Amino acid sequence: MSQNKAVADDNAPRRPQFDATHPDVHDPVMAKGEDGRYYIFATGMGVGVMSSDDMKEWKIEPSVFKEAPAWAVDTVKGYHGHTWAPDISRHNNEWHLYYSCSTFGKNGSAIGHAVNRTLDPSSPDFKWIDKGMVIASHRKQDNWNAIDPNLIVDDNGTPYLTFGSFWDGIQLVKLSKDDFTTPVNKPVTIARRLNRAVTVEEMNNPENFTTEGNNVIEAGENAIEAPFIFKHGDYYYLFVSFDYCCRGQNSTYKTVYGRSKNIEGPYIDKEGKRMELGGGSYLYGPDDTYFGVGHCAAYEFDGQPYFISHAYEKDQNGRAKLFIRPLAFDKEGWIVTK
Repeated sequence: MSQNKAVADDNAPRRPQFDATHPDVHDPVMAKGEDGRYYIFATGMGVGVMSSDDMKEWKIEPSVFKEAPAWAVDTVKGYHGHTWAPDISRHNNEWHLYYSCSTFGKNGSAIGHAVNRTLDPSSPDFKWIDKGMVIASHRKQDNWNAIDPNLIVDDNGTPYLTFGSFWDGIQLVKLSKDDFTTPVNKPVTIARRLNRAVTVEEMNNPENFTTEGNNVIEAGENAIEAPFIFKHGDYYYLFVSFDYCCRGQNSTYKTVYGRSKNIEGPYIDKEGKRMELGGGSYLYGPDDTYFGVGHCAAYEFDGQPYFISHAYEKDQNGRAKLFIRPLAFDKEGWIVTK
């Protein structure tokens, strides 16, 4: 096998005994295709895909990439095709998929962009075309992490990408209208778990590192990630995840949010606290059923807003399961869970 390629095999072993009505999934996003089916894209080899007629019964679809993008293998040390936290949305008659290439606990990472004319694998127009890298972060140089992308387009058609995990928190960068790929400014922090900025110097101080198993975790204490911006009425709602994913029964994800009438913020929670200073109103998290609920997305289908995420189920020994709930808004525009 070429050193700059890694195969994403659709027939590779998956989680045991795929449950069509209660599937295992990590970092799900969803879209409704031209064929009326719902498609979930999620973390997996080559980006995992599932589809459903009713959001209740799911089946596995082919992965997005048969081979890991060569540019990503060359750019991100340790990345070999297991692709994280995608994002999917339709603009200008194309489906835009953004995806994360990284390794656990380090910010040598990159976000890529691919497009397709349709989500229906049976269509003759179905073909994923990779547009390459959008943005990368570099260890010891950047105090942000280029993973967990989410595209939001404002009312003037200007695309923005929000992304980020730990380091100095959640970033927002404006993209070119021409290609939805090229950044046109530097990333700006729009949400942190901490009430202060995290500097590059602080992230480069070994005393601030922690250790988990045999891995040195450089991410620091700013436990925030997985942004998603959802426009509803007059407001942009910014969802983020606090605390820790990916630890089974020890996962502690909490989903919080704030809102702004300006896509660039500031995002304010229900108590009036700015999210770049540690704010965030609690939405979902640990309870009697789940160890944690997080890495969410939000959509409106047929007039009904939905919250979608993964949740670490207690009666499944902390396995990450698909979590979908309807959303409602009170008379002041704050979210009411159902």
